Amino acid sequence: MTCPCGLGGPYVDCCGRFHQGGNAPTAELLMRSRYTAFAVGDRAYLLRTWHSTTRPRRLTLDDTEWTRLEILDKDKGGLFDSDGIVEFNAHYTGGVQHERSRFLREDGKWVYVDAV
Repeated sequence: MTCPCGLGGPYVDCCGRFHQGGNAPTAELLMRSRYTAFAVGDRAYLLRTWHSTTRPRRLTLDDTEWTRLEILDKDKGGLFDSDGIVEFNAHYTGGVQHERSRFLREDGKWVYVDAV
């Protein structure tokens, strides 16, 4: 299966490696892997990559069919940064969700904090 994140590679070699325990090296790759987790229904990964101060106790996923991720802008979030913002459009059947997501490093790993 082609990875839903939009980079074009096979899921297992792309976001699947993060879902199986690898750490995303940049905020953008974490964003892409979280989008993919929504697309494939991987609740555990979504919770694991959510900042401890904003992580919900439970996460319920609906049956939204995610169709395409479009990265619009990035601010920091690189290999040597401690914070970053990724702006994106997440397309789904019947609409689009626009968001600017904030990411921080927690215990050396990129995690999603919130929408800004």
